[in-house]
Amino acid sequence: MSPHILALDVAGAPHRWLNVRQAAQYYATDMIAWAAGQHEFVLHGGTQRLTGLQSMIRASSIIAIKGRDFMIRHFDVVPTLNKDMLLARDRYICAYCAQRFRAEQLDLEHIVPRSKGGADSWMNLVAACKACNHRKADRTPEAAGMKLHYVPYVPNRYEAFILSNRKILADQMEFLLLGVPRSSRLHLNG
Repeated sequence: MSPHILALDVAGAPHRWLNVRQAAQYYATDMIAWAAGQHEFVLHGGTQRLTGLQSMIRASSIIAIKGRDFMIRHFDVVPTLNKDMLLARDRYICAYCAQRFRAEQLDLEHIVPRSKGGADSWMNLVAACKACNHRKADRTPEAAGMKLHYVPYVPNRYEAFILSNRKILADQMEFLLLGVPRSSRLHLNG
């Protein structure tokens, strides 16, 4: 799986991840407003009948795409919650014992259990190792005598782009981190 291209709206807000072929379509239809990034991907096409030359498109690792379809209308929309993104948000650290685990050793744990009205939301879910999740069971942390070592939060748009892609190029990460609040755990080392 090759790295993806970070597609932005013309104002520079992240819009989606594209593969090289998808980006080539925007280049071919003159929809690129501007390009940035240090990496370049080359896509070779067919041979032109008149010139005998092979067509080629060079796509930058970060591109801004023109048009209404790429305008960010609801910048404050809450990112879709899924296990991979939540575990990445929590840096694969159990919220109760503060130990780092592999993804398969962690569960999504409801701070306020579903049986007590707890929602499946960014603010009510944390990563928990199987032992801590079992110990807490169907209780609140207070009732179980367990302390949360970090507070859950809703990732902003930039963080969500980082959390949703495992193969981010250095220039893309640098760009996205500019939009991540300094208080985010994504800025922590380790």
